[in-house]
Amino acid sequence: LGPASAAFRARCAAALLEKLYGLGLVNSRQSLAVCESLSAAAFCRRRLPCLLVKLRMAQNLRHAVTFVEQGHVRVGPEVVTDPALLVPRAVEDFITWVDASRLRQKVLDYNQERDDFDLAA
Repeated sequence: LGPASAAFRARCAAALLEKLYGLGLVNSRQSLAVCESLSAAAFCRRRLPCLLVKLRMAQNLRHAVTFVEQGHVRVGPEVVTDPALLVPRAVEDFITWVDASRLRQKVLDYNQERDDFDLAA
């Protein structure tokens, strides 16, 4: 793009950096230089099973994929069964177990946090 379109180029660069930062692929929104070092591994690290391992909800990637495929994990209010889901930075804090999941019950029992009301259900 030529010098006449500097404003357009700046808007596009800012939009691209904002999108990549929102997806969690880059750590800063300051320069397009970080886009040069962006690799396919960065996309793979944002998949749901990788984040389950990072959050210590699964011991390894194989177990994390199994948990997701069996429907034990939800992101926000939705139960997710697709292990290829890319999780944005804003939704990363809302990854949790499904309420009726046996895994959630086992974790609560282990931590001695299970509610007496849950035992009746």
